[in-house]
Amino acid sequence: MLTLLAQVSPDLRGPGAARLPSQTMAAEPRTDAAGPEAPAAAAAGRTPLALVIDEDISVRRFVSLILQGSGVDTIEFADGDAFRGASAPNGPAEADLVFIDVALDTQDAIHSLEALGTQGFRGQIQLMSGRGAAVLESIKSVGEQQKLKMLKGLKKPFDAVAVQRIVQELKLAAPAPGAARIGLGEALKNNWIEFWYQPKVDLRRKTLAGAEAFARVRHPQFGVLKPGSFMPGADDASLDALSALSIETALRAGKTFAQIGVNIRIAINIALPSLSRIPVGELVQRHRPDAAGWPGLIVDLTEEQVIPALAQIGEIAARIAPFNVKLAIDDFGRGYASLSSIKALPFAEMKLDRSFVADCGSDKVNAPVCKTVINLAHSFGAVATGIGIEKASDMLALVSMGCDLGQGFLLGQPMPEERFVALLRQRAPAMPAGPAAARA
Repeated sequence: MLTLLAQVSPDLRGPGAARLPSQTMAAEPRTDAAGPEAPAAAAAGRTPLALVIDEDISVRRFVSLILQGSGVDTIEFADGDAFRGASAPNGPAEADLVFIDVALDTQDAIHSLEALGTQGFRGQIQLMSGRGAAVLESIKSVGEQQKLKMLKGLKKPFDAVAVQRIVQELKLAAPAPGAARIGLGEALKNNWIEFWYQPKVDLRRKTLAGAEAFARVRHPQFGVLKPGSFMPGADDASLDALSALSIETALRAGKTFAQIGVNIRIAINIALPSLSRIPVGELVQRHRPDAAGWPGLIVDLTEEQVIPALAQIGEIAARIAPFNVKLAIDDFGRGYASLSSIKALPFAEMKLDRSFVADCGSDKVNAPVCKTVINLAHSFGAVATGIGIEKASDMLALVSMGCDLGQGFLLGQPMPEERFVALLRQRAPAMPAGPAAARA
């Protein structure tokens, strides 16, 4: 699930974090990759598995989360000794890919390669190191002597794209959502709707602060479809049904997350007309978790819906507040001037438009707009969230501006609930809710 923040503690992180330099290095052309043969996972009809060995927890989780977001299960090892001593039933023998860090003590990596060679490992080996190309080539030759399938080394720091390229070239990636067109009503009638979850990260603490749910259709013929394939032309009844389903599903998911020790607020997207029609309070009372400390839901409304309807939105916010449901303004930025003179706004969160987040670390127009919106959010007692974060430099710029939360390709892709849960299970023991999440 992320281009992780390098210093993310034992929790959800994103690529390119604080300790990793903001500049990234793409993978070299992979002329010695596996070739056209299908991976063992595909042949066996199972989910691909990768092992990640690195003493640096931030790098380990950076790689792991990107792999998870691409549909690859992972097992992490803090060092070569832990890896070589592993006795898990789905350990090295069944892995399709192993990431091995080459640290100052190169013997640790060498011993791991020798162990894989002794086991007759048939998957791919990806070395990674900050020590330089010569060291990577030297250790790679050791693996080749062991008759292992060695990929070209990755020089640290590298970005999420480099890891995803490996997954794609080895044909381990989950298929991309299709582009077919179907009707929303048909999808609802056939129970094809499912919701994928994208992590929302506290940018200062680098911890998981929430998640946003996105509707998908899993079609029996066309596979997974994004909203552009089933939302256009939807009638009001179908939109209301989808909105109600998003509330019910988010509440059920919240229960599941809480059962594994992760109590986070989930954001859902509902259009203003549907939000005004559906019985939000009744749905929450019927499906909400019983546990104390339930963090509630947050409903995202786009800026274009908000600006002309502030009075109506204020009434809705007051109606749903007793049920611990709050509002967020999404894609915010272009209309900030029209709101800056208002004394109060009914939003717990303001999400910066991705067009302003892009290159906010260097663009002379985007940077001041982001800073202005962040300050505006704080002046209303709301949380500021940067969405569409794709570069470590932009993430670091947002942190310096005081932005609270972040979402985007750099910090984790939307993923099916079962995969999100699997990731949470790995992170659950050390994922406190950040202060920004509590404040929203």
